[in-house]
Amino acid sequence: MQNAIPTAAATPEGAHPFPHRHLTGIYGLQPWEITFLLDEAEQWVDLNRQSTKHDDRLAGLTQMNAFFEASTRTLLSFEVAGKRLGADVVNMNAAQSSVKKGETLIDTAVTLNAMRADVIVIRHQASGAVQLIADKVDCPVLNAGDGWHEHPTQGLLDALTIRRRRGSFEKLRIAICGDILHSRVARSNILALTALGAEVNVIAPPTLMPPAIERLGVTPFTDFDAGLAGADVVMMLRLQNERMRGGFIPSPREYFALYGLTRERLERAAPNALVMHPGPMNRGIEIASDIADDLERSAITEQVEMGVAVRMACLDVLTRKQRGVEGWA
Repeated sequence: MQNAIPTAAATPEGAHPFPHRHLTGIYGLQPWEITFLLDEAEQWVDLNRQSTKHDDRLAGLTQMNAFFEASTRTLLSFEVAGKRLGADVVNMNAAQSSVKKGETLIDTAVTLNAMRADVIVIRHQASGAVQLIADKVDCPVLNAGDGWHEHPTQGLLDALTIRRRRGSFEKLRIAICGDILHSRVARSNILALTALGAEVNVIAPPTLMPPAIERLGVTPFTDFDAGLAGADVVMMLRLQNERMRGGFIPSPREYFALYGLTRERLERAAPNALVMHPGPMNRGIEIASDIADDLERSAITEQVEMGVAVRMACLDVLTRKQRGVEGWA
């Protein structure tokens, strides 16, 4: 991990609110651009809570969800988001695609491009794969998670959840705990939350802490209790076992004893600290069930709800130019 993004207070006069063609990461976004996407998502939170959850502004557009890596909630969330905006949504299952026959990623990108997709959502196990595809196609590309790199819509939905619960990021202390090393969620959250003004502690065993992570503007801790002290938000991460090669933790039981979130340990955080987890959760390893299911402290299901709204906002904003929306030519 490297290179913190710059901070600024507001959109400069005359600047476009979101001038990017793609959303491949939080890195490179200005704070006002992140805030713009969060503000845009608010309208979709309201729509999604109504009995009629439909808006046809993407009618006639084709949204391709090309997931080269297994996913349940992210794929469903993008599919729901696209359909609620009226897009024709097509899901590509890599397990049943020509990738299994040896087709290169670039050839896959060229194929998707030839089918005239209007927006492509990519999830891939390799860091940088999304940018590679974005460089080869004619339409906007959304990163739904690539390797250890980034998961920008997860970072945005987590930020939206926190903003709606706490109102502001200023003077907010957020503790992110778990497998920081392999987590694209951690990277996107660190970039978004520090840019928006929050103080971020990252907590992990030495084996799961990236070197030189302080460069991202965070404070690293290997002692969970010390890193948790006074935290207003406690964000737990999943152990990325599929990305591990070798023994990063002695055992799940010992990991839970040292880094699992329990009610007793949560008392070290600020009173009424908010608990978050991007899912899927490993109960009894990363987080105790009584904390995960505590509706007064846990925002985990709310994160899922905010995911649909954020993805609707991103799909809407990135396709405005091709839809000829005034001011987006």
